[in-house]
Amino acid sequence: MSRLPAPRPSVRLAPVPDAITVSFDGTPVSGLAGQTLAAVLLAAGRSAWRPAAAQRGPRGVFCGIGVCYDCLVSVNGLRDVRACQREARDGDIVLSQADGHAPSTEEAGPCGPS
Repeated sequence: MSRLPAPRPSVRLAPVPDAITVSFDGTPVSGLAGQTLAAVLLAAGRSAWRPAAAQRGPRGVFCGIGVCYDCLVSVNGLRDVRACQREARDGDIVLSQADGHAPSTEEAGPCGPS
């Protein structure tokens, strides 16, 4: 008599997040709901989106936790948004910032604009 294998527990797959589209400097960029703006840009192959103030070299995500200000962008008209901290929303209009301005704590608050 042959033995049947024991039934396996069913595998539960995580739901697939909704697709979103943001505009970065006028170009549509696709992402997934729940990603930060930095994650959307990195997944689209963009590793830098602004020059540094002093060196004028390209900057993007450095620390990824909102401390360094390297990932600043303008979102829907609001300047100095940390792309690594801001969740991307469908329809966001994101612009690079070329002036390298990092807001003071008084301007941005302890966690910066989000």
